[in-house]
Amino acid sequence: MSVISQCFESLQARSQCALIPFITAGDPDLETTAQALRVLNKSGADLIELGVPYSDPLADGPVIQAAATRALQRGTRLEAVLEMVQGISPTLQSPIICFTYYNPIINRGIKPFLQQLAQAGVAGLVVPDLPLEEATDLLLPASDLGIDVTLLVAPTSSSERIATIARQSQGFIYLVSVTGVTGIRSGLEARVQVLLQQLRQVTDKPIGVGFGISQPEHARQVKDWGADAAVVGSAFVKRLADGTPQQGLQAITEFCHSLKTALLP
Repeated sequence: MSVISQCFESLQARSQCALIPFITAGDPDLETTAQALRVLNKSGADLIELGVPYSDPLADGPVIQAAATRALQRGTRLEAVLEMVQGISPTLQSPIICFTYYNPIINRGIKPFLQQLAQAGVAGLVVPDLPLEEATDLLLPASDLGIDVTLLVAPTSSSERIATIARQSQGFIYLVSVTGVTGIRSGLEARVQVLLQQLRQVTDKPIGVGFGISQPEHARQVKDWGADAAVVGSAFVKRLADGTPQQGLQAITEFCHSLKTALLP
């Protein structure tokens, strides 16, 4: 059983919904990213999604796009990100999920890229623009290295496609709550509940809901709808970027606590 599957199994045994914060590596700098991973780990994060900055982040809204741009302008590169992760991952209880796009993976070569992740102690991988038709090329070698590749279900996905994604996704299934990019929104669409029910009919794998969750009330809502995890990105990235690094770290600490409290039984 993978590290991520073990995490979800433990949480489900306690009737708990997982909290998965997202932050962008290198914003404002990698030292602050390392500190952020530590404070999230101590403040209620069950898993942590770490975005590798990329020049053309098609799935990301303005907050995360801006963070990625700042990180790239400061010279943040994959090798430096993984070096930082390798140094800190043994001290974290929360498994790290790497979020990146397919082009950098192809450019490096799938197996060398995955070997780098495994060496750094990364437990999971999310690739938002990975074509379903090419997913096997990534899923099989990743599984051999103990890395779960989690696939995304969009609100526009057909029933047939949802079933295929659910069958192939590893660790959990990432349900995108909105049509469009990531970002802070005032509320959640009720059809998320319908999509959760639809997924439950074809899989018993854990389901995480992301894109648009920005308040404790949103996290509680997706839990009440039956989600196994709430993925929160832009709201964390924005808080970490505001003010000094220390102010940002304090802000995400408090926010993480409030989200986890909302998700408790």
